[in-house]
Amino acid sequence: MPGAKVRKKSNTRRLNTLPQQPSMASSSRFLLHYRKISALAFLILVACLIIVLNTSLRKEGVSLSDVPSNQLYTVEVVNEFPHDPDAFTQGLLYAENDILFESTGLNGASSVREVALQTGKVKAIQRMPYSDFGEGLTLFGDRLIQVTWRQSTGYIYDRHNLSKFEKFRHGMPDGWGLATDGKVLYGSDGSSTLYQIDPQTMKVVKKQIVNYQGDEVHRLNELEYVYDEVWANVWMTDCIARVSHTDGSVLGWILLQNLREGLLHNLKKQIDVLNGIAWDRDGDRLFVTGKWWPKLYEIKLHPLKTPFNGDIKEMCMPPAFPF
Repeated sequence: MPGAKVRKKSNTRRLNTLPQQPSMASSSRFLLHYRKISALAFLILVACLIIVLNTSLRKEGVSLSDVPSNQLYTVEVVNEFPHDPDAFTQGLLYAENDILFESTGLNGASSVREVALQTGKVKAIQRMPYSDFGEGLTLFGDRLIQVTWRQSTGYIYDRHNLSKFEKFRHGMPDGWGLATDGKVLYGSDGSSTLYQIDPQTMKVVKKQIVNYQGDEVHRLNELEYVYDEVWANVWMTDCIARVSHTDGSVLGWILLQNLREGLLHNLKKQIDVLNGIAWDRDGDRLFVTGKWWPKLYEIKLHPLKTPFNGDIKEMCMPPAFPF
């Protein structure tokens, strides 16, 4: 059938023919329209990601302009114990069997004492000469090691007989805090320097500058070695800095202003600043107190869950002490 044959050829030619190319003008309009749609879609995607990120962070207690919540900790009081209100606490440590050792300061009132945790009663005491101002204290084996203020000297006591002691010299310009990991001693002198001291020779073997977000943390005071970190009271604040013993960086802040504020609200007697950290390693218990505080607290840490809108540096990092 000739007609059918012609139509078949005609259909074949149409299938093999390339589609007609659009004009240059229509192509440009198409590309411009495509780019606008792509740019708009990209902006919408970025906006959605920012909203999701902000929402997620705020659920965790963080805003983009705040300190991350996993670096800030509040405390829950688990137990309260009596504490000598006349003790100007400078050093504190937990030994075992609910026994604490404490160093007190002030000229004429300085001492090293063994204290019963549950009652706050002083079980043994060694008073220091008027010229000595007691400071940080740590326990290394059976040796209680104490430093003194405004001196490069300290005392080593027999923990079982505080009347047996000897004097030693260390390499720090001053003595404020003392702690140990069982291998070396960590010391502070009221500056931003964290010292490592050989417990056999009492010589400084390493120094590190404690820093937070690029700024030095001054006035490091009483120390304790907790969870493989050096914890430091910052003098004249209600803050404890959790310090890396490897590089001196601050890993987090413990905020304890509620403890002192609670005491001030309920007491008419004068109290001084937070000072004194003790860790019961075996029982995983933390204790804190302060100078002239009538109470010693067992505390538990909790990461801050709500946004912190204050200035942590203003709150926890006072200027350098004018030596």
